[in-house]
Amino acid sequence: MKPELQAKITEAIWVGESLFCRGKTAGSSANLSFRHEDYIYITGSGTCFGKLTQESFSRVDMNGRHIDGIAPSKELPLHFMLYKQSEKVQAVIHTHSFYSTLWSCLEHECEEDCIPSYTPYLKMKLGTVGLVPYAKPGSKELFAAFAACMNRSDGYLLKNHGPIVADKDLMSAFYCLEELEESAHIAWELRNEKNKFLIN
Repeated sequence: MKPELQAKITEAIWVGESLFCRGKTAGSSANLSFRHEDYIYITGSGTCFGKLTQESFSRVDMNGRHIDGIAPSKELPLHFMLYKQSEKVQAVIHTHSFYSTLWSCLEHECEEDCIPSYTPYLKMKLGTVGLVPYAKPGSKELFAAFAACMNRSDGYLLKNHGPIVADKDLMSAFYCLEELEESAHIAWELRNEKNKFLIN
């Protein structure tokens, strides 16, 4: 294996383990991918972020054809759409992190920018976060809903499901995801405090 590819896989394993060990995802509910040369490497179907190895990745070409490795995540089309959107996209991460998922279950007045900017860091790291209408995970309906929302926002919350972000490399995508989750946490806590004040 070429050193550059090995470095990307090692980084992907670290990102997965970090997210899993800090409770940002659970079980086999998350998936991540990165681009290397003319291929996308994505975590396989049913893999756990806490136990990723070199064998946990599927290699797919830019036409969506499975080349080798284990079967790719069923949510590969979400990743694929982001890679096709821009050549600047070199990595994608999707989790079911708690506060982002919780926030995605609410109704929002502005679905193209659904997380308030209580701190400057979400806009600095990621930008706007759009809400994608609910559809069953891995379904054609979800992929169609996601496609319809693309180009409206910089990151996304799949309704009643979780966040998905893309960036120039895995660590940049990781930082975006972390800021999205922290911003959703702040938004949730402030919403609860406001509701307590209104009740009292």
